[in-house]
Amino acid sequence: MTQRGVLILVFIGLALLLFSSAAFTVRETELAIKFQIGEIVQTNYKPGLHFMVPLMNNVRKFEQRIITRNFPAEQFLTSEGKILRIDFYVKWRIADVAAFYRASGGEEDIASGRLGEIVKDGLKGVIAQRTIQQVVASQRAEFLSDVMKVAGANIGPLGIEVIDIRVKKIDLPEGVSESVFNRMKQNFASQAAQTRAEGSEQRKRLEAEADRQRTEILTNAYREAENIRGEGDARAAETYAKAYGKNTEFYSFYRSLQAYRASLGQENDVLVISPNSEFFKYLNKPAAR
Repeated sequence: MTQRGVLILVFIGLALLLFSSAAFTVRETELAIKFQIGEIVQTNYKPGLHFMVPLMNNVRKFEQRIITRNFPAEQFLTSEGKILRIDFYVKWRIADVAAFYRASGGEEDIASGRLGEIVKDGLKGVIAQRTIQQVVASQRAEFLSDVMKVAGANIGPLGIEVIDIRVKKIDLPEGVSESVFNRMKQNFASQAAQTRAEGSEQRKRLEAEADRQRTEILTNAYREAENIRGEGDARAAETYAKAYGKNTEFYSFYRSLQAYRASLGQENDVLVISPNSEFFKYLNKPAAR
């Protein structure tokens, strides 16, 4: 290979090395900070390919997804002076990567530790205002919401956002567990009775409404049926009247046949009527037939 070819290969290698050291990628699940001689110069990177000046700049990347940290049992004092041991966990994520880096040096463990202390202080203040019963059962969701508010108001300098705080386990002091469980049982029984009563009341309302609608529908249907029947009878009467007017003798004969069919030849039929009556005129008078 000629000297020129070697120089070209060396130049291409240096260019590739320079490009690889100057380019960096940011994933959708990452946040990035670019430094220049130790100072933060840019943080608002979108996912994709980006560039920097080698030797002058360097980049650090951080997890953007939700991070979960468990904290071991801590002792908290209730308003009754009783001690509770509570295990809890916190879900959080980075909200301001620059503030996060300045507060913790970019270390998740350091940020989690500081966040844990803030949450513990919030738990102490909130639990100190409540009884065991309120913490364990009746106001558990409410007191966790209060802890979220306290934590959210004190984590600004950390550059993070608290997503959720949950209690994993609550250990009650000896001699208190049974009474607390009995109170919980009574509260649940009371809530169940109230729910059943509300359900029964709603069922009665629905049944009453259904009966009212049924009565209304039947009434409207009966009224419509009577109207239709009346119209039918009127049209039938009109038809009969027109037919009677065209041929009175035939109409009289036809009606007599209908009467004979309905009256004569029935089982156990008895007619109390004179044989010479008008009813039998078409049977007695061949000329009429």
